Amino acid sequence: MKEISAFELNENICTAIGKDWTLVTAGNKESYNTMTASWGSMGIMWNKPVLFTFIRPQRYTYEFIERNDYYTVSVYPDEYRMSLKLCGTKSGRDIDKAKETGLTPVFDEKAPYFSQARLVFVCRKMYAQDLNEESIIDGSINANYHGDDFHRMYVSEIVKVLVND
Repeated sequence: MKEISAFELNENICTAIGKDWTLVTAGNKESYNTMTASWGSMGIMWNKPVLFTFIRPQRYTYEFIERNDYYTVSVYPDEYRMSLKLCGTKSGRDIDKAKETGLTPVFDEKAPYFSQARLVFVCRKMYAQDLNEESIIDGSINANYHGDDFHRMYVSEIVKVLVND
């Protein structure tokens, strides 16, 4: 993979996150987990390129994100759609997702990702805040939540962008 600056990225982020989906992965060689995500955003905050990542506390990956300063968000070619579907519907508490999907983990010095990715963001957490019902202005958003299962939002600096050349 080739490293580029976040400012060199030539990618429609709305399509990459919302349509293509991503894998959010955290941990290390000894223990890691990944999950599919189709919500998020990219932009500039505090004069840095950032990703906004949203994880529900019930998700196994949440534990890994909380324990580590770094994590990755990666995008895959269409042929891995079923792998991403499995990673979004099964828990790493119950199965070995890499084994079940055939994805090959790569252990960057900061956080893991999978070799099949076409795009990888290595992220460093800078800010976290729990979403809550009191802050919702548009009531239609409530349809995404059942009870007290609001996401935690992470604002994370993009420290590295890797593209599969």
